[in-house]
Amino acid sequence: GMGAIMIYGSYLPSSTSIPRTVVIIAFADTAVALLAGLAIFPLVFHYGLTPEGGPGLIFQTLPIAFGKMPGGNIFGVLFFVLLMFAGWTSAISLLEPVVAWLVENHGMKRVKASVLAGGFAWLLGVFCLLSLNIWSEKKIFGLAFFDLLDYVTANIMLPLGGILIAIFAGWRLGQQTTQEELGLGNSLLYRVWLFLVRYITPVGVGLILLNALGLI
Repeated sequence: GMGAIMIYGSYLPSSTSIPRTVVIIAFADTAVALLAGLAIFPLVFHYGLTPEGGPGLIFQTLPIAFGKMPGGNIFGVLFFVLLMFAGWTSAISLLEPVVAWLVENHGMKRVKASVLAGGFAWLLGVFCLLSLNIWSEKKIFGLAFFDLLDYVTANIMLPLGGILIAIFAGWRLGQQTTQEELGLGNSLLYRVWLFLVRYITPVGVGLILLNALGLI
């Protein structure tokens, strides 16, 4: 997800305000998440489903909702077709950081890099699907392959990536560069941002990482 955001950011025109764009994206993302929760969790509790089901709840609760509403078959098909296209378009942006890295650092053609990265992602997807059925008894560190991948990405890679990005933005990038990109100059707001990114963010996300690992 962070790779996709950085890729989108790298294609923004120089006239775009990064702070304003970030606020709009954060607000829209949170609003959509809250609306999804308000739509799904009442159905979860009403039908006695497990709320810890995660993203898979969308395939458990929404079919029930569509099955009980007038014209539900039509709206259900339309919803999941749109969901499929949303997944495809998101996959393109998620794949782009790897493709761009292969093109820029290894001189690959975009088609070859896309096929290679997409094929590897497809192979991981096959392993994940198999771990939910015929490979469900095969465990790695006590977890099925999909569960292990989910645990590593959500609890280790995501917070660790956040810490490294904060360190890079706060300590490795020059202040002139960040001032120009953020469009804040050497203002009080910029100095507050720099302090937060340098000192507060790594500590805060580090605590989240330690908590996810069960160390605190």
